Amino acid sequence: MASAEFEQAVVAVKGLTKDPGNDVKLKLYGLFKQATTGDATGSRPGFTNPVGRAKYDAWAKLSGTAPEAAEQQYVAIVRDLTAD
Repeated sequence: MASAEFEQAVVAVKGLTKDPGNDVKLKLYGLFKQATTGDATGSRPGFTNPVGRAKYDAWAKLSGTAPEAAEQQYVAIVRDLTAD
């Protein structure tokens, strides 16, 4: 079950006015998926789907990370992004 702090961070990401860049967005995507779904499932998208492949790789890199730890990392990144 997601913590209230994590749910607030998810909402905060949607309201960002400044683009954090692809690397940060991929990291957030991977952490979100790990926190909400667990380890990566399914097959890796092919070379004709570079966006899907990058997202899958970002998620798969976090295999074995506990959902609670992924939530905490996600919240920490969002806190840094919104601390202006």
